[in-house]
Amino acid sequence: MNSQLTSSRRMLSGVCVEPGRFSLLERDLPVASPPGWVLVDLAAAGICGTDYHIFEGKHPYLEYPRVIGHELSGYVASDAEGWNKGQLVVINPYIACGKCRACLRGKPNCCMAIGVLGVHRDGGMCERIAVPAGNLYDASALSVRDAALVEFLAIGAHAVRRSEATAGDRVLVTGAGPIGLGTALFARLAGAEVHMMDISAERLEAAKALGFSLLHMADRPLLEGELADGFDTVFDATGNPKAMEAGFGHVAHGGTYVFVSVVKGDLTFSDAEFHKREMKLVGSRNAQTPDFLHVMDALSSGAIDGGKLVSTVLALEELPEKLPALAADRSGFIKVLVALPAWKSDNG
Repeated sequence: MNSQLTSSRRMLSGVCVEPGRFSLLERDLPVASPPGWVLVDLAAAGICGTDYHIFEGKHPYLEYPRVIGHELSGYVASDAEGWNKGQLVVINPYIACGKCRACLRGKPNCCMAIGVLGVHRDGGMCERIAVPAGNLYDASALSVRDAALVEFLAIGAHAVRRSEATAGDRVLVTGAGPIGLGTALFARLAGAEVHMMDISAERLEAAKALGFSLLHMADRPLLEGELADGFDTVFDATGNPKAMEAGFGHVAHGGTYVFVSVVKGDLTFSDAEFHKREMKLVGSRNAQTPDFLHVMDALSSGAIDGGKLVSTVLALEELPEKLPALAADRSGFIKVLVALPAWKSDNG
């Protein structure tokens, strides 16, 4: 289904050839797509933790070489499947089978045979890609820049929706990286009182600039004064097993703990404390269409300012030189975007 007819013209693609080696390689430019799929000329791609993990050789589900990039915006390359040439779109990178138990129950984000662009199949750090028509969202109300932010913010929006956090809830988000900040933004939009916690001073400064109350992981005791009763909802976005285990102790009686991050391995917790608090433990994976649409509404309305989330924009040609340094120390960045060939300077 993902085979593409190609022209003799070549395009540069950002490829992780093997751990620690990222190169720009020439590949055939696709000129036609299978039935039900649409060609998109790519304009911008965000770099996320997954891309850094792929570069570092830490991703458990990846085969090299791989074209990275799944936080994508672009323009429809030619009329197809109800889409018009030139339409700005956001790409949902989670390609589901549509047939498994999860898909049939309306949870394609949990598809048993999911193929994530840039992970299980080649992604969008290139000039053009083919994707299923149903994985596109009209982004005409957004800039190219903001459209490329939608996917990573949808992760947090989905986690908040899964948590059922409501107005007046006291929320703690541990991990003030991009996913944690996105989660915090949508928890605040839901009306919650949001606190953030991290060990990185740079990340806490970014959270402070966005108006969040801060807690440092080194502070002890954490829960004292007005916070002594804990938090109605705790989100973990650290990807750190020790932090994830410690988070159980931050959940108030009757509260909810949401794992946004994932680690390879086992976690332990006190069953007695878990039951005493009648705690709800929730996993949150990827995102669904309602989350993408919620994020797009928030960006287009100004409820979330995409400009405050973009730390820098790089040209694709700069990435081989700069990716190693970014992967080695990304604490000073919220989101790095890569400008791809279809980027238009008048779109933010």
